[in-house]
Amino acid sequence: MLEKLLAAVAGWIIAVIASMGYGGIVLLMAIESACIPLPSEIIMPFAGFLVSKGDLTLWGIALAGAVGCVLGSIPAYYVGLYGGRPLAEKFGKYVLISNKDLDMADRWFANHGEIIIFVARLLPAVRTFIAFPAGVARMNMTRFVVYTFVGSLIWCFVLGYVGMKAGEHWEDLKVYFHESHYVIAALGLIFVAWYVRRHFKNEAA
Repeated sequence: MLEKLLAAVAGWIIAVIASMGYGGIVLLMAIESACIPLPSEIIMPFAGFLVSKGDLTLWGIALAGAVGCVLGSIPAYYVGLYGGRPLAEKFGKYVLISNKDLDMADRWFANHGEIIIFVARLLPAVRTFIAFPAGVARMNMTRFVVYTFVGSLIWCFVLGYVGMKAGEHWEDLKVYFHESHYVIAALGLIFVAWYVRRHFKNEAA
């Protein structure tokens, strides 16, 4: 059942990007950055694959992804700003964010300061919920947006580049894989499965 659900999510992500282009990337990355576990590990590589086909540009998808990350992170920031940790704890479980995740984000923010917002945007999983402690700490909004944008731009560029290179060498790779979107979806599904398993493991701890 879980496998079918994850496959459906991956298929929807691919369909959105294929039909909407840059706007689809903005939308999907905004959802991902609003603390909803929609993996950028599917979103950006598939966008990169379309770059290799001439449908999009690498800097275009990276910018679209970064803009989406900023747009999605702002609501999460304000949840932390006005609702504080109690609100994040109350609703975090519905988007697979555990109290242990929130503890880690709070600890990183306390130990490393505002620069952790930039660093976290380069890390899987934690990048999804790092906006909460920034809001709780009442981080300056301008710096929050700048750090989020720059870190996300690098993340989106790298993932898009990987997808682009895979597309450029698809004639060599298709000996091993029959359909590109299935490969990208499979990699994304592995990440989602790990993320879900990690959440329930943290909840049980």
